[in-house]
Amino acid sequence: MRKIVVSMWTSLDGFVAGPDDEMDWLLVDDQLQRYERDLVDDAGSLMLGRITHSDFAGYWPLAAQNPDEPDAVRGYAQRVDALEKIVVSASGNIATWRNTRRLTHLDPDEITDLKRGSGGDIVVYGSLAVIRSLADLRLIDEIHLLVHPVYLRRGKALFDGGQPPVRLELVSAEPFASGVVLLKYHPVDDIPTAS
Repeated sequence: MRKIVVSMWTSLDGFVAGPDDEMDWLLVDDQLQRYERDLVDDAGSLMLGRITHSDFAGYWPLAAQNPDEPDAVRGYAQRVDALEKIVVSASGNIATWRNTRRLTHLDPDEITDLKRGSGGDIVVYGSLAVIRSLADLRLIDEIHLLVHPVYLRRGKALFDGGQPPVRLELVSAEPFASGVVLLKYHPVDDIPTAS
């Protein structure tokens, strides 16, 4: 069965972007690029929210064909462009991009059917509303956090309040030369309770 794998770049204090979506704090090195390429090489689909899908559609297909891009970037872009894209959008106002299909909402039965399908894992990038909904429905199988050695003090948090805690089990931790640490977790069933 395919897994839903959330991959997110985050600051040490848990923000995935600055207050105005700033991403200038990211540290991209060869190890991080290799991780990203391996992730999409093993994937069968991307699941994205409408805005992330639009951002990706406006960049990656062009990068895939641009001879001025470094080989590593162009190769990653070509793989992302070729993957099936599942965009979650109630409005249906989505960007045009090949191999894209739309879900109007996240239905647990429909997601379970997707996971039973053939091919590689379903990777979720960005798309905070999608990630939060998948987490609330307990449909995430693995979370990859690329923790950057910076604290932003304010910004957009990966998860918001209002939901009960979810315990995670560490699968692996890999430090990169840049200071970024790749942490991989599986959600577990037992929920912490107050003592």
